Amino acid sequence: MNRNSFGRYFKKRTKELALLAVETYTYLTVDVILKYFPALQNSQIEQFKKIEGLYAEWNSKINVISRQDINELYLRHVLHSLAIAKLVRFTNGTKIIDVGCGGGFPGIPLAIMFPETHFTLVDSIGKKIKVVNEVANALGLKNITALHERAENLPEKFDFIVSRAVTAFPDFVKMTRKLISEKHSNAIPNGIIYLKGGDFSEEIASFKKTIEITEIPTYFDEPFFETKKIIYLPL
Repeated sequence: MNRNSFGRYFKKRTKELALLAVETYTYLTVDVILKYFPALQNSQIEQFKKIEGLYAEWNSKINVISRQDINELYLRHVLHSLAIAKLVRFTNGTKIIDVGCGGGFPGIPLAIMFPETHFTLVDSIGKKIKVVNEVANALGLKNITALHERAENLPEKFDFIVSRAVTAFPDFVKMTRKLISEKHSNAIPNGIIYLKGGDFSEEIASFKKTIEITEIPTYFDEPFFETKKIIYLPL
């Protein structure tokens, strides 16, 4: 390779690395949220900005997110949760339950996105609910109720159930479907909205005629979402 060829190669490679650095930086910051939700209010942007520090602090005390995931929190947890906001815009007053919420996903990002919608976050592990309460309070979220409880024990009815693949889908439906209200007030009927990845064709075989599956890359172009999907089951 002569000097001129090397110079062109070096310039091209430097540009590629610079673009990669920008792309990686975007994954790691709130910018990845603004990329897909540019119309957020300033108050919402500030809440999303605070999420990273809050989860870094609480995760050092109570491990609710893996080390790899905490480094890409906005991509792997916040934006992933917000795929639901692309599927449906919840109307004011809608009641949502996040079953098996863990450290607060998808419930907390959705509560920021829809401040006039009420979210009940439920988990059977008390320390996870402690993190949810602390983060929600620090963010000033008034539309969240966090419960250390099993969802199947709740007497209340909800418009939608959301979750991130806490168990096999048939088991999840059996456990939670009684929680769905029959009164509809959104653009889509009440039901279950389930975030799931990988191959789950056998798992959903008995629901093929009733579920709708949306590929998350329909909304987001980051490679992380290549195998991620939303399962929507109207009830």
